[in-house]
Amino acid sequence: MEEEKLEMLAGFFKENPRAALGFSGGVDSAWLLYAGVKAGAEIQPYYIRTAFQPEFELRDARRLCRELGVELAVVELDIFQVEEAVKNPADRCYYCKRALFGALKERAVKDGFDLLLDGTNASDDADDRPGMRAARELSVRSPLRECGMTKAEVREASRKAGLFTWDKPAYACLATRILTGEEITSGKLKQIELGEDALFRMGFSDFRIRLFHGAARLQLPAGQMETALARRKEISASLEAEGFEGILLDLKER
Repeated sequence: MEEEKLEMLAGFFKENPRAALGFSGGVDSAWLLYAGVKAGAEIQPYYIRTAFQPEFELRDARRLCRELGVELAVVELDIFQVEEAVKNPADRCYYCKRALFGALKERAVKDGFDLLLDGTNASDDADDRPGMRAARELSVRSPLRECGMTKAEVREASRKAGLFTWDKPAYACLATRILTGEEITSGKLKQIELGEDALFRMGFSDFRIRLFHGAARLQLPAGQMETALARRKEISASLEAEGFEGILLDLKER
């Protein structure tokens, strides 16, 4: 079945040999870029850079493009000009994605591309998700989803292809760390990013730091909780140095 889906994806690129790709540096868009290049299509990846994305995502995007011999286009977007996104309502993702895809479309059209792609896969099956609604409104196509490739299949295909992204943990944008309804500011985003960077350097992975009334609420995989408790003094010192007013451990595993 996986081989059949890979053939379908190759067929998609034969039918659509020229396209612009919204490229995040994550598992799905990395595989889609690789598949397009392997199929001989002209795929131009665009990274839409905003304050909502941590810097390591851009580093990963640049690394993968170097390894594939593709030039990455970086488009700067001031997300704080999108008032609805900054207010952080329940459907914030819609306004953010609408701005991201809008910036992608504007740049892609200027560069001569009329087909826009993203890395949504078949496991992302919620039609009412705000971000997917924005993609539909701007006619962004999702080849992985159209071909029925699930997240697990994308990871396995990426592993076989030797892509370093194959086991990269899913990473939601920094804005998701702030309580719905609480205004998003550059200071809060930077504090969260620096706090997560500190934990990455300590060896933790696939976790989240949620901003909770000035405190850092840690969400960790079950297998890392014992380590976190053993290193609680080190964690507290690192996060307090970034301005968090307290450190909370969420006992509900990530």
